[in-house]
Amino acid sequence: MPARCDDGCDTAGYPVAPAGAAGQPAGVARPRDYDTDPGRFRLAQRVGRQYLTGGPSLHEHIWAVLGADAGAGAGAGAGNATGTGPPLLVADMGAGDGALTAARPEGHPARVLGLDASAQMLRAHPGPAVHADASRLPFADGRLDAVVAVNMLYHLDDPLAAIAEARRVLVPGGMFLAATVSRHDSPELSHVWRPAPSTFDAEDGPGLVARVFGTAETERWDAPLMRLPDAGAVRDYLMARFVPEAEAARAAGQVRVPVTLTKRGALIRARA
Repeated sequence: MPARCDDGCDTAGYPVAPAGAAGQPAGVARPRDYDTDPGRFRLAQRVGRQYLTGGPSLHEHIWAVLGADAGAGAGAGAGNATGTGPPLLVADMGAGDGALTAARPEGHPARVLGLDASAQMLRAHPGPAVHADASRLPFADGRLDAVVAVNMLYHLDDPLAAIAEARRVLVPGGMFLAATVSRHDSPELSHVWRPAPSTFDAEDGPGLVARVFGTAETERWDAPLMRLPDAGAVRDYLMARFVPEAEAARAAGQVRVPVTLTKRGALIRARA
């Protein structure tokens, strides 16, 4: 069941990370290597497609959330997803090569604009897409019905600046959705690897969003969602998570395979 977090709390049983200096999260931003090493991102995509087990993708789920929100009549542009008004305007922060656009249901009238700081990623995006900094969005105040940020805010030293920009460009009642992983993800690999605390993970992300929007609703996942059949798959999984190849290969040799991984993370929602 979704957990609510109205005061930066965590109701899923995981400890909330202490805030750092000036109210910033205590973790470290993950590398932004999309221009220097796009192969790592492509590897992560392949691992996800090949080894995830069943169910809709995260991007498909986000479209379901946006559709349900529109059907409930929430937000200034809420009727737009039903085809009864102007198209729903959605900004995809950290769009990469356009996974959110590709997952849009057939016939859905929403207009999606991809935003990314990586020129390499944008070259593969189907468009429309623009080169942009998440902390300086190229929109006037109150122009968008939804802003989506999937697994990107943890790349920022100051995710609060990007969250505040999302709040600025949303129409009254517009929705912000941010997805991120837990620092307790993949516990079956904890003897060889653990995700380091980031600047925006499932533990402190809800509190950061609530700091800007006032409240935040958190939908968590904690389930066996990925099966790695052999050591090569474990190696690739770790490399996709910034582990150097030689180190990933050594670690993979210490994992009993096949292994089913418990994936943990959160989709955080807030209303302007």
